[in-house]
Amino acid sequence: MKTLKLIISGIALLIVCNTAKADIYEDGENLTRTYAINTYVDAVTRGKLQGLNDVVDQNAKFSLLSGKKILSYTRDQVFESLRLIKNIEEDCTTSTSIMESNNDIAVVKVDMQFDKFVRSNYVTIANTGKGWKITNVYSVFKQL
Repeated sequence: MKTLKLIISGIALLIVCNTAKADIYEDGENLTRTYAINTYVDAVTRGKLQGLNDVVDQNAKFSLLSGKKILSYTRDQVFESLRLIKNIEEDCTTSTSIMESNNDIAVVKVDMQFDKFVRSNYVTIANTGKGWKITNVYSVFKQL
């Protein structure tokens, strides 16, 4: 009987948690600029991918300046590479600064400082009507 109560309690808790999570992003009401940037930073610096799918637009573009060559990646390619480093924390110091912001769009610079270089990510987020979503990320590396 005690085991049955424990199982029923566990199932009820699971249902409540899943229902609460489903309501959080209904119509993008809680997909704020801050949430989008924090989710992106958690993914690229700490390997925490939870919520990333919600904040990256389906048509997002990812570019990387490598020397004098620009490399472009799709959303799926970036997600696949992030899955490879899931739950791995980068050994860097991260800072963010708002470059431009209004009611419709914002550009946020995310600097990841490693021992010998800095990776600067210029992240564009837009108010899509379904919450704030990342639409473009442009990464540049600078040797120290």
